[in-house]
Amino acid sequence: MKTLTSVLFLGAAATLAASAQPALTIYNQNFAVVRDTVPLDLKGGANAVRYADATAQVEPDSVILRDPAGRHSLQILEQNYRNDPVSQELLLSLFEGKTIDFQNFRIKDNTQIRELIPGKIVRSGYVPGGAAQQPIIEVSGKMQFTLPGQPLFPNLGDDTILKPAFNWLLQSDKPGRFDAEVGYVTGGFDWSASYNLVSPEKGDQCDLVGWITMNNQSGKTFESAKIKLMAGDVNKIQPRRVTPMGGRMLMKAAMAYEDAAPAVTEKAFDEFHLYSIARPTTLHDNETKQVEFVHAEKMYAPTIYVYDGAAGYQFYGLNSDQNYGTSDNKKVIVQREFKNAETNQLGIALPAGKLRFYRRDTDGQLQFVGENQIDHTPRNETVRVTTGNAFDLVGERKQTNFKANIFNTIDETFEIKLRNRKKDGPVEIRVVEHLYRWSNWKITAKSDDFVKKDAQTIEFRVPVNPDEERTVTYTVHYSW
Repeated sequence: MKTLTSVLFLGAAATLAASAQPALTIYNQNFAVVRDTVPLDLKGGANAVRYADATAQVEPDSVILRDPAGRHSLQILEQNYRNDPVSQELLLSLFEGKTIDFQNFRIKDNTQIRELIPGKIVRSGYVPGGAAQQPIIEVSGKMQFTLPGQPLFPNLGDDTILKPAFNWLLQSDKPGRFDAEVGYVTGGFDWSASYNLVSPEKGDQCDLVGWITMNNQSGKTFESAKIKLMAGDVNKIQPRRVTPMGGRMLMKAAMAYEDAAPAVTEKAFDEFHLYSIARPTTLHDNETKQVEFVHAEKMYAPTIYVYDGAAGYQFYGLNSDQNYGTSDNKKVIVQREFKNAETNQLGIALPAGKLRFYRRDTDGQLQFVGENQIDHTPRNETVRVTTGNAFDLVGERKQTNFKANIFNTIDETFEIKLRNRKKDGPVEIRVVEHLYRWSNWKITAKSDDFVKKDAQTIEFRVPVNPDEERTVTYTVHYSW
């Protein structure tokens, strides 16, 4: 139930609020845009209204209040926001200069006796935003720096602050009772995507299941909320709060989309993508919730083997050091690749997240075989991730010749050996070579055909049968 209190209208406000459906647009940068309903009964002119149903991490200067029907013109003349956590020191501060009772117990004749000690609060010890100080209490005309017992506070009436609250002075152009819409930016929300790719023991067809994980640490529970998730790199100033204009622009964008009810799960929005949860769901405070958002069966995702014997070396300009680029790396890395297209059972924009790989054993049991991160991937783009190193594939790379004329040329020859110790069939190994000595180069001799991947990289694709060793050689000529 809403905790909205108006000086003009109390009883019916809570009843109206109970039927309101909040809306959330959660960003994966620890913030969200909230849209909620506020029942109002206003007179023409200035009205004092207290709204105590925002999150504990609301950005006050992002608040927007409007009549969605457009029949009332609202203006927030003044806004005061209190977010003091309820504490003994805070309540003592509300009674500074006044006398309250302190409860104490003492033992007399083996009997516990309760006594009330009147004490005047000279100093509460409460310091907003700072470390608490020692309180000063006057008891029987004497000052003491400790409480004489457990303080018993009188009823505070309408001024009790039990949760964060806005106190608004609203200007209305005319009287009326209506449901206003409040929107704001808040911290305490986050979401992420994760994927599980399941393959049979043999073959390259697999199933892909994608999950969305939402996390609410905002200090507020959202009942039966319409939830949307924004994917993409949205610019937001951190950690300072956004300006009122920034908050209003962001809110208008989210609200413009909320007015539509897309029939699909995902939709492009501005330069980003929105994912809509199909039905209203409750997101409790301090709760993590998962929702499945993509499911593809019999997707083609072949396994790729790559031997990059000089991984880590890069082109830094002319280099005549004979040993530069030599390496004893023998690992052949394993990658999986799939195209995010409708022809491959997908075709939905995939938000960045963790991708886990499983293979199903002959007895049907799933075995975990690696994981990695994928970036935001638009439709019709290719995903390729490394899952680990191959156990039964081995590579060796060595320099067999080096000749340098330090004035204008270098000639260099490499030999790459590939061994397949698998028993179940041939594999293709992609041999990646980086031509890092100079920008002008030419392959003058080669044992196998290659593909030029970029200005400094070539790739050989070499089939290797079981228990076979294949040797790839090439000579490169650098000139300047």
